[in-house]
Amino acid sequence: MYLHNVNPSIKALTILGLVFVLAFLFDPITPLLFIIWTLSITMIFGSFRKKYYFLYFFTFFIFAAGMLWSTIAFADTPNNPADQVTLAGWEVPKEDLFVAISLSLRILAFATLSLLFIFTTNMVHFILSLIQQLKLPPKLAYGILAGYRFLPLMKTEFQQIRAAHRIRGMNQASSLKEKIKQYKRFVIPLLAGAIRKAERTAIAMESKGFTGDRNRTYYRNLYVTKKDWLFPIIMFTVLGGLITLSIIFNYFAWYNGQF
Repeated sequence: MYLHNVNPSIKALTILGLVFVLAFLFDPITPLLFIIWTLSITMIFGSFRKKYYFLYFFTFFIFAAGMLWSTIAFADTPNNPADQVTLAGWEVPKEDLFVAISLSLRILAFATLSLLFIFTTNMVHFILSLIQQLKLPPKLAYGILAGYRFLPLMKTEFQQIRAAHRIRGMNQASSLKEKIKQYKRFVIPLLAGAIRKAERTAIAMESKGFTGDRNRTYYRNLYVTKKDWLFPIIMFTVLGGLITLSIIFNYFAWYNGQF
């Protein structure tokens, strides 16, 4: 799949640039069309479990709906009836409704771009790309990578500790006070295990000659090719085309202090 093969640094910089441009758009049509575009290319050119994608997207949708409601709920009622619309029996100012929809759709536009990156990017390749293409210090990069790798291990260890407590007859917590005590019992062995893993990792890296020097060889060498540049060219071209259509059909709006 094409999206999985794009250089992670190019993909990340492209998404950051798109988010920056979208942050200044204040009409609802352009972000809506861009959301449809981003969803389409993610589904077509990405390979992942769609169920999990829409589960994450639904979380962002709830947040966007909350933004829509709160913006409308705290809006001032206009004196002129011509400046308001009726929404489910609720008198809503036209301008505030426009702003609320724009903000909500921008949140969803940011969400679709973020999910595109998350579901089509290998995190190990991303860290290596940051080192090789964006010159991130190896000490910092490998520290982040080690922490990322520890997360699933800590989850597994937490489940093992909880299972061990159950086998030994530890009662399940029923009140908030008991739950706090229960999690305190989990923290100490988890912390001890994390310290042991950190020590082993540090010893292993030192034994293999890791000094943090940038001039080193890599098991995986990542490069920027012509195919990688197609991604930012296509994405910015589509966004530019949508902005142009918005201007032609006279529904384009730029940020002008609308808060």
